[in-house]
Amino acid sequence: MKHLLKIMDLSTEEITEILNLADQLKYEQKHGIKHHHLEGKTLGMIFQKSSTRTRVSFEVGMYQLGGSALFLSSRDLQIGRGEPVEDTARVLSRYLDGIMIRTFAQQEVDDLAKYGSIPIINGLTDYAHPCQVLADLMTVREYKGKLEGLKMCYIGDGNNMANSLIVGGIKMGMEVGVATPKAHQPAADVVEFAKGNGGFTLTEDVFEAAKDADVIFTDVWASMGQEGEADERRKLFESVYQINDKLLSVAKKDAMVQHCLPAHREEEIAAAVFEAHQNEIYDEAENRLHAQKAVMVKLMAGKQQ
Repeated sequence: MKHLLKIMDLSTEEITEILNLADQLKYEQKHGIKHHHLEGKTLGMIFQKSSTRTRVSFEVGMYQLGGSALFLSSRDLQIGRGEPVEDTARVLSRYLDGIMIRTFAQQEVDDLAKYGSIPIINGLTDYAHPCQVLADLMTVREYKGKLEGLKMCYIGDGNNMANSLIVGGIKMGMEVGVATPKAHQPAADVVEFAKGNGGFTLTEDVFEAAKDADVIFTDVWASMGQEGEADERRKLFESVYQINDKLLSVAKKDAMVQHCLPAHREEEIAAAVFEAHQNEIYDEAENRLHAQKAVMVKLMAGKQQ
C-alpha cells in the first residue's frame, strides 16, 4: 500500500491486514497499551467538505499513535484559490508525512497521489468512502465473527457509500444485494466489477435485495453538495427506500443495521429501527477511529521519502 484512494485498489489480503491491525489497536487502546507507531509524524487534513466524525477520528487517531494532525480547510489553502493541485501536492509533501483529504471530485485525490511523494488517504469523495467501509467491515466481522459467506444489503442512493460497500463486500467474499432507483444506481465501473466477481444483485425492489441479509446498510438520500436536489430525491425515495420493520422482516432474524451517519430518522431509516440498532451503528462510528489508525500505520509508519 502506498495510498488509500478507493477500496477497489486494495486486495482481499490488504483489507484483511488492515482489519486485523484495527482490531489489535482497538484492544490496545481499551487496555491502556500505548501504540506510538507514528511518533514525530504529522498528518495534514484537507477538508473541502465539512465533517464531524472524520475530523475528530483522524485527529484523535493521530494523537493516540503519537503523532499530530493539522486541520486545513479550503479557506486555509491556496488550492481553494486556484493553485494547481500539483503545486499543493509537491509543497505539502515537503512538510508532512501524509495527507487525508475530504473533497468532492475523486480526480483531486488521485492527482494528490500522482504529484505528491507522501501517502494520500481518501477521507471521502463523491465516488468513494474507503475509510468508512473499512470500519463497516470491521464492525460486521466483530458482531458476526466473519465476513465471507454473509449477505450484505444496501438500500438507497447509489452514492459513494454504495460504491465502496459493493466492492469491499465482494472482495471479502460476501454476497451483495443493492436496491436503488434506476436513475440513482452505483457507478458503472463498480457494477461491472461486481457482476464479474461475486454474488451480486442490483434491483429496484428493496425486498429482493434484503432477502436473507445478515446486515443492511443505508445512507442519506441527498449527500453533501446535493442539497438542491433534496426535495426531488425525497419524492423519489420516500416510503420505498427505507429500513423499517417491514423490510427487516425479510432479512435474517439477527440482521444488523448500519448507517454511516448523520441519519435522517423517518427518511432513509425508521426512528424505531435506528434506536433498536443504535449500539451497532455507534460501534461502527467508534471503529472508524481504529480502522483509520490502521490505515495510517500501514501507510505512514515507514520512511516515505
